[in-house]
Amino acid sequence: MFDEESESGIIYRVSPAITNDELNCLFANAWGNGEPTDFRPVLEKSLAYVCGYHETRLVGFVNVAWDGGVHAFLLDTTVHTDFRRRCIGRYLVKMATAVAQKHGLEWLHVDFEPHLQSFYDKCGFKDTRAGLIKLK
Repeated sequence: MFDEESESGIIYRVSPAITNDELNCLFANAWGNGEPTDFRPVLEKSLAYVCGYHETRLVGFVNVAWDGGVHAFLLDTTVHTDFRRRCIGRYLVKMATAVAQKHGLEWLHVDFEPHLQSFYDKCGFKDTRAGLIKLK
């Protein structure tokens, strides 16, 4: 695990101890999701996750899922609404990319809605076609 502080004073940590309450609070703010979730089963299977903190407050999160081979997947890139437009999301993705590289992976994938195209372009992702089946 490594910590890194950005110019904006946000401290980024790779796979720190994190509670469901912290994540539920962040997700409720960012996505309007009021349903409490148990994140432990997901995080236990992740390659890593990156958290951004303003002092002790969780303000950013991204999960790095892994297929056990050479592919990693970014999931749930999230920034608290009070902290958006400060490059926190891009820094989270930058650190997640570094973690995947450190583990020797060859590919980092991300799926996103069209309005996020510019964000992921700025993070270095190339536009590709992908398929999706909604199961529920």
